Amino acid sequence: MASSLFSNAQHVDFDSVLAMDDLGMVSMFEALETSGLRGFLGCPAVVYEDALVDFFENASVRNGVVFSTVGGQIVKISEELFAESFELPVEGLGDLSEMPKDAIFDARSIVSMTGEQINLSGRKNQMKMPYRLLCDIVAKAISVKAGSFNAITVEKFSLMTAVGCGVKMNWAKYFFGILKMMVAAKTKQAKGFAIQICLLLATFPAVDLGEASAFPASKILSKKTVLRFVSINDRDGAEEITGAAKKKDVSKKRTAADIEAVLLFTEAYFLRLPAVDSFDGHKSGSAGLLL
Repeated sequence: MASSLFSNAQHVDFDSVLAMDDLGMVSMFEALETSGLRGFLGCPAVVYEDALVDFFENASVRNGVVFSTVGGQIVKISEELFAESFELPVEGLGDLSEMPKDAIFDARSIVSMTGEQINLSGRKNQMKMPYRLLCDIVAKAISVKAGSFNAITVEKFSLMTAVGCGVKMNWAKYFFGILKMMVAAKTKQAKGFAIQICLLLATFPAVDLGEASAFPASKILSKKTVLRFVSINDRDGAEEITGAAKKKDVSKKRTAADIEAVLLFTEAYFLRLPAVDSFDGHKSGSAGLLL
């Protein structure tokens, strides 16, 4: 079903989120906008489910161009068309491996809840709330990765660094590379870009797109859904901290009990020993163990 192609997707209503009272959140969304991602993340949220299924079933890559057949019509999507359709930057880093190490180093402290550098193999609850949401956005809407959205990875954090630290990215090249991986044979790349692909298909007049449907409102970041995200993550974070504290208390109690058991065992052991000569040549007193 087409719905599986956007089950973990995320889109942004920039007008709504930029009007929020939360300055941290507003700054994060402004950074996305400044990075040149508004046209991609905030384009009209309409999907054509039948056309989307057709596209992925018939898509392939030839000579660096994505070809597919939708409703019996051939469509050809190039990197240039991709860039123009979403007004994406075409200059800057095209590969995350080129991300400056000093930018990543600085970002690890900038996003941290404590100010100390976060662990890049840890969980996103190490980060301030706006960056937790940014972590979700880069995972669901940019790199389109399946798996745990609570885990931080080097790839996710490199994308967050590009946005948060203003590192120039050739987003057209990056996104088109992801699209090519989505349609490649035997790929491990998750399927996504549902809204964007539908918008691209709409540029071909001969293609019958079928019936349009609205993208699920729960997957569009607006003031309402962002506040819900904050509420859920606040609660989950508190539960995790409480759980850790309880676990620590139990651990301490067990340690105390273990120490007491060792002392009792030691006392019993020595009471079993026969009397021995003391250093002054006298027998020490002995006592039997009551069994």
